[in-house]
Amino acid sequence: MIKMKVIVDAMGGDNAPLEILKGARKAADKFKVKILLAGKGETIRKCAEENNISLSDMEILEAESEISMCDDPKCILREKKDSSMAVAFSALAEGKGDAVVSAGSTGAVVMGATFIVKRIKGIKRPAIASIMPSYTEPFMVMDIGANIECHKENLIQFAQMSDIYMKNIIGFKNPTVALANIGAEPTKGPEVLQETYKALSEMKELNFIGNIEPRDIPFGKANCVVCNGFTGNTILKMYEGVASALMKKVKGVFTKNIVSKIGYLLVKGGVKELKDSMDYKEFGGAPLLGVRKPVIKAHGSSDERAIFNAVRQAIECYKADVCGQIAKLTEKEKEEE
Repeated sequence: MIKMKVIVDAMGGDNAPLEILKGARKAADKFKVKILLAGKGETIRKCAEENNISLSDMEILEAESEISMCDDPKCILREKKDSSMAVAFSALAEGKGDAVVSAGSTGAVVMGATFIVKRIKGIKRPAIASIMPSYTEPFMVMDIGANIECHKENLIQFAQMSDIYMKNIIGFKNPTVALANIGAEPTKGPEVLQETYKALSEMKELNFIGNIEPRDIPFGKANCVVCNGFTGNTILKMYEGVASALMKKVKGVFTKNIVSKIGYLLVKGGVKELKDSMDYKEFGGAPLLGVRKPVIKAHGSSDERAIFNAVRQAIECYKADVCGQIAKLTEKEKEEE
C-alpha cells in the first residue's frame, strides 16, 4: 500500500524548525504517512540530532533559503524560488506529494499556492478558511486574509467552498451559511453584500440564512461565515484576543486569594476544558480552498501540537477529496451556463 505523502515546510513559522520537526514526527507515527521536509538539510539534521528527533522514513527536499514574515510575498516566485516554501509547492505541483503544510508567511502561501500549484479551473480566487470554536459547535470563517476586496462572484464561491468543507471534514449534513454584515436586513452593508445576499437567497443547494452580525458569530448561529479577507481577518484576530483576555481574567480570579485557589481545585477540569475548546492549536491550521491540491496554512506561532493537527487536517482534506469536489462544482456550473 502506497503511503500518502505530506510535504511540510520545515523552515516556516516562528518556531521552525524544532516545533515543525516535532509535530511532523508525531504525525508520521500516528497517521502512518510519509513526511517530506522542505528546508536546508544540514539545519534540519542538526536540529533533529540535538533534540533526539528521528528522521527515519522521512525525506528532505533540499532548499537553500527561507521566506521571512517581512518578505514581499512575490519573492516566492522570483528572488526566493529556492526557499523551503517554494520547494514545497513545486514538489506538490509535480506530484511528489499529496498536500502541503506551512506555518510561513500567509501572503507567500497564497501567492505560491495560486501560481505554483495553480487554481482549480473555474475558481476566480482561492481563499483561506479558518475553523473556529463557538459556544455550540465549530464554524468556518472565509476568507480570513487572502482577498481584501471581493466581488459578488468571489463571495458566492467562498460560500460554496465552505459548504463543501464543512460537510466533508467537520461532518455537517446541511451547514448554515451566512454573510458577515453590520445588520440582519438584506439592505444592510455595501452594495456588494446586498447583491450577494440576493444571489445566495436564490441558490437552493445552499442553506443560506441571511446576514449575521459579529456579536452572534461566537454563539454558533451560522456554520459558515462568508466575508472578504479584511473583515475575516479582523474577526479572527479579535476572536483570538478576546479568548486570550478571557482566560487570563479567569486565571486572575482563581489566583486572587486562598479561598479562590481552593475553588479552582474544584473546577480545574472545567476550566481546562474551556481553555482547550478555545485553542486554535486543536484545529491545526487554515485550509487554502480553491487550489488544485490540499494546502494548509498553520498559525505562524504553531508549536508541535498545532503542526501535528495541521498535518491531520491535510490528510482529512486529501482523503475526503475536497479539492476534487470543488472542481466538480465548477464543472457543473459551466455545464449549466
